[in-house]
Amino acid sequence: MNAVRDSDDQAPQPLHDEAWFAARASRGVQGLKAYDPGHDLVAFRRKFGEANLVELGSNENPYGPSPDARAAILDQLHALHRYPDPLGADLKRALATKHGVDTKQILLGNGSHELLMQLAQVFAGSGDDVVFSRYGFAVFALATQAAGANRVVVDALPHDHPHMPLGHDLDAIAAAITPATKLVYLANPNNPTGTWFGRDAFASFMAKVPAHVIVVMDEAYAEMADADADAATALALLASHANLLLTRTFSKAYGLAGLRVGYLIGAPGLVAVMERLRESFNVNGPALAACEAALGDEAHLHWSCERNTEQRTALAAALRARGLRVYPSQTNFVLVHFGARTAQIEADLTARGVVLRPMGGYGLPECLRVTVGNADENRRLLAALDAVLA
Repeated sequence: MNAVRDSDDQAPQPLHDEAWFAARASRGVQGLKAYDPGHDLVAFRRKFGEANLVELGSNENPYGPSPDARAAILDQLHALHRYPDPLGADLKRALATKHGVDTKQILLGNGSHELLMQLAQVFAGSGDDVVFSRYGFAVFALATQAAGANRVVVDALPHDHPHMPLGHDLDAIAAAITPATKLVYLANPNNPTGTWFGRDAFASFMAKVPAHVIVVMDEAYAEMADADADAATALALLASHANLLLTRTFSKAYGLAGLRVGYLIGAPGLVAVMERLRESFNVNGPALAACEAALGDEAHLHWSCERNTEQRTALAAALRARGLRVYPSQTNFVLVHFGARTAQIEADLTARGVVLRPMGGYGLPECLRVTVGNADENRRLLAALDAVLA
């Protein structure tokens, strides 16, 4: 059959727009909104100059990675024409040694974001429920929507909770699980609230979860939690709960955000199924080498986390002294309530080259998330804030 051509007297068809293509996408993608990374930091760097810009919106580590990681990257530059190890075997061995698990329990990702998305792709779909807390990490909702599953959003603990305002309500999350539930996403400590829950509470929660439900614990900020904070990790319960897994990242405490490396630890069978979807060579060669080297430099990790704790405590105290509500945090950021003037305050700070993260997309329009910088960055933030509040 010959193709039908437009006659010469017909107007040319316009190029298909986004709506035309969206109508042809899968049902989950049709209702999806792209992940919002916040401000266009590259444009701000050009506008203000990197030396003048105070970037406190992306939860980056201001102290940078281990010198050993930098050296490992340089050592890999001669081999950029070669594909990286598709299995990431050396990094997996280093991670297995660090966490006391088998290499078959580890899956590497291009950031933990990739792994969180893939978990929903593999284990949830149309008609399935995925449960997570309100004010949980934005990727939980994105992953669920993209998989075409149903989002079950459980209310967080209230603003006036005496110990953990806006934190995960584990009892309510457990109660929301039904036979239709396939996945539960948790984060400890949580982004963007900074809140956390303890070991006993988590063990009690897992005892209530049916064996058919896979529980994902995102521990992107685990290394930054104080030793005495009683922040639960899934590691201790992996052996007794095959339906439990954790995800971690090298972007935060290890200061390697630019390399995009995360990892998952779970049951070997779960990892084997996930491997079916993993993109080949999804972690590049310099990244594999740098992360392995970073794991070997425990001294730098501890030093960096200690500096973060010191600055987090000082910054929170300084913000509270200015009459602002600062939520409890065990991360490298604090969530701050600025009230009705939040949008204007954020805009005025941005105009002064101080970038924070607005929280309207999380349903917290009167809050800003403030990354804990180094002493100089925090001083510059507070000086700009004083000018704005005045």
